[in-house]
Amino acid sequence: MTRVQPTPPPALAPQPRWVPADAVRVAGVLSVLVALTFDAVAVALMLLVLGGLVVPRVLRVPGALDVAYGAGLLVAAWSGILDVYEAIAWWDLVVHLVVTGLVAAVAYLAVVRLGAALHPRDATTRGQRAGVVLLTVGLGLALGVQWEISEWLGHTYLDESIYVSEADTIGDLVADGLGSVLAGVVLVRRGAASSASATSERPSRSPARSPGTARSNRNP
Repeated sequence: MTRVQPTPPPALAPQPRWVPADAVRVAGVLSVLVALTFDAVAVALMLLVLGGLVVPRVLRVPGALDVAYGAGLLVAAWSGILDVYEAIAWWDLVVHLVVTGLVAAVAYLAVVRLGAALHPRDATTRGQRAGVVLLTVGLGLALGVQWEISEWLGHTYLDESIYVSEADTIGDLVADGLGSVLAGVVLVRRGAASSASATSERPSRSPARSPGTARSNRNP
């Protein structure tokens, strides 16, 4: 049985001074300053988001994921500060589904960078693809549980206005799981597309002809 050897993490190229997602990070800095006009919980939340915005820059994730991830974190945070979740009942589930999926995708690529998981482009068998999805879901749910615990701690020890209920927690975790499944599927599909593109770009080599073949092609 032939074992598939995963491609080692590529050597990191010199990082550009500016990437499009840096605009989102600037928005994160400005959000911290604006949060100072609200309360301590808003400031703490925005500082947490600002720290999260740096992660994709360090990991050098694809630009589109970097932008979407950062924008999602900011939307989620401001939705809480501005009470959008209370105004629109279904908005909380949408944010959990989308943002947790993006966070799970970034978390999976972080594990890949550590050399502890297969890069999606190297997942060539059905089992390997399933492994990418399952690990992404596991990461998303683990981070979702951590977030729900932090909400409970905040409600219990910091601010009772932070909404916590059993139904809300279960609904959030279900949305987290669905978003993480979608993220895992997207990682696998994009990895397969990247692998196929790399294969098609490789120059094809014509087989070397043996001396006998070369002589047989000569005119008598």
